Amino acid sequence: MKANKTIVWSLIFMMLVACIYRVIPARPYGFAPQLAVALFAGAVISNKKWAILLPLFSMFFSDLLYHFMFTYKLGNVPGFYDGQWVNYLLYTGVILIGFLMKKITIKNIALFSLIGPTAYFLSSNFVVWVGGGGWGRPKTFSGLLQCYEDGVPFYTMSLLSTLIFCTVLFGSWFLIYKKRETIAIQ
Repeated sequence: MKANKTIVWSLIFMMLVACIYRVIPARPYGFAPQLAVALFAGAVISNKKWAILLPLFSMFFSDLLYHFMFTYKLGNVPGFYDGQWVNYLLYTGVILIGFLMKKITIKNIALFSLIGPTAYFLSSNFVVWVGGGGWGRPKTFSGLLQCYEDGVPFYTMSLLSTLIFCTVLFGSWFLIYKKRETIAIQ
């Protein structure tokens, strides 16, 4: 029982660290752990309700921090904005992608670390284009491609950060899980 509590608290701690990291000023845009947290939660947390709620809480908490910083002129990123619910919906989609990882292997972690950010990039840029054309992009196929092109720097950083943070999250989980197995055997 004690090992199970250790794992739960470790997961909660990792998610809190992730949400605090997200609001660090001057970090490259798109380089954040949230997509990795979403994939990790979807793949590892067996209770699907908590697998969805914990990463969403992490995202909401970091948005609260952003809002606090913005309100007190400590940052230039608002915590809450119109249409933000769509971002949470797309983020939930990445959690659901994590549910599809039936076996946790290095190959699957790498593959899902590519699939999650790619699905998020394609859907979020499409929603931006549909919702207002991006940065004045016309509602044409060419405008859609321009909107995707505008998002490539964010996508690149998103891929890199998801690969790195998935390595950290799944690696930490593996070490904690193996320690738990060792405790259970003794």
